[in-house]
Amino acid sequence: MDIKRYTADGREATLYMADKENLPLVILNNYSGDGSSVVKALEETGCPDLNLLCVGNLNWNHDMTPWRCPALSPDDEPCTGGADDYLKLLVSDILPKAKELVIGAPSHIGIAGYSLGGLFALYACYNCDVFDRAASVSGSLWFPDFKDYVFGHSMKKIPDKVYLSLGDTEAKTKHPLLKTVQDNTEEIVGYYKKLGLNVTWELNPGNHFKNAALRSAKGITAIL
Repeated sequence: MDIKRYTADGREATLYMADKENLPLVILNNYSGDGSSVVKALEETGCPDLNLLCVGNLNWNHDMTPWRCPALSPDDEPCTGGADDYLKLLVSDILPKAKELVIGAPSHIGIAGYSLGGLFALYACYNCDVFDRAASVSGSLWFPDFKDYVFGHSMKKIPDKVYLSLGDTEAKTKHPLLKTVQDNTEEIVGYYKKLGLNVTWELNPGNHFKNAALRSAKGITAIL
């Protein structure tokens, strides 16, 4: 596997390149690191070969969020709604560079993310026509007004496959926003199925932080 690294406006892109031509390209926005733990999980679970573009050094609560949201706790930071600007950078700069580097032309382009990255993966489908498939892994679909946004808007491009997952204890909290995550996710899954989308919905054991790399690998594999 060949690995290429480059930067764009401070974001760090790591491209794990397939050895063969014309294989899928999946973008994974990372909270931290270069995605190597996800690559290891993909290899250990026997995932088919693909091109994986991991983007890190993100301003997480800004780049991954569509609009403002107050901090969830006194120790947390508010979300400041920079998803539109980051999506523009991703589509106009980061992704084209990856497409130049991979062998051949990607058979399809997917987007995946964990937590707020999963929220962004779905939001991106409503605001550009680039992505053929999307995976929201333990996605932060508790985010204020996002469910209503989904119900009230149309995707720019209908994805061939959509994957959504959660940990089975993520909603077991007293926090008024976070406890809505499973209900919101299941309602969105039902809505997508009514629209005729090819949707996979999975509950994994554990809380939001358990087996993040493995869960990410499962989501990526599901949309290949």
